[in-house]
Amino acid sequence: MTLDPDLLSLLQAVDTPTVCNAIEVAQGKRGFDAFTRGTMLASDTSRAVVGFAVTAKIAAIEPPTEDPAVIRTRRMAYYRSMAEAPQPSVAVVEDVDFPHAIGAYWGEVNTTIHKGFGLSGALTNGVMRDLGDMAPDFPVIAGSVGPSHGFVHVREVGTDVTIFGLRVAAGDLVHADRHGALVIPPDVLPLLGEAIIKMQQTERLILDPARAEGFDFAAFETAWSAFEKART
Repeated sequence: MTLDPDLLSLLQAVDTPTVCNAIEVAQGKRGFDAFTRGTMLASDTSRAVVGFAVTAKIAAIEPPTEDPAVIRTRRMAYYRSMAEAPQPSVAVVEDVDFPHAIGAYWGEVNTTIHKGFGLSGALTNGVMRDLGDMAPDFPVIAGSVGPSHGFVHVREVGTDVTIFGLRVAAGDLVHADRHGALVIPPDVLPLLGEAIIKMQQTERLILDPARAEGFDFAAFETAWSAFEKART
């Protein structure tokens, strides 16, 4: 799956709730549910992360029991998968210790490495740290903040993962920001740009009058009627 550059720019400019709504506009119905549940934390609240998922699983509470050579080989396979991923890409890493995750995988070192590989950001149910020293322009959407890396090690590379109730497969198109994350269905991509623009225009039918001086119930009633007609 490829991503049109204009659509990519549009997706990077809007927040995840906008994309969530626009998917329903493109599908012509409510009920889209491929999104995270619960509150997540963002290292950078000013921008969204957009890209194809490169997946892995980690753990940190207990030290690994496998041979160190096996752990080392898997770690290198992980970094190779990140370095060779088609761009735009997002690291989507499940901490299998969740909801008791303690090991911060995402900090100054790993954000700098992954940004250097060309990834757009990271999505995890695990821990982040080094908030003042993370690589700039590399947002991490995480489950928590903590000080330690614990015994963090890679368990799996390229397998399906689950982040706050959202199942993500390698290659899925992910949009994430401070509100959480979602997976964009491939079949809506041809319609998604137009749906985002249509939704923004429709919302202005009520937002512009509501922000104008003299807004009262009569103005609201007129604006809401136009808003409802545009939505149907």
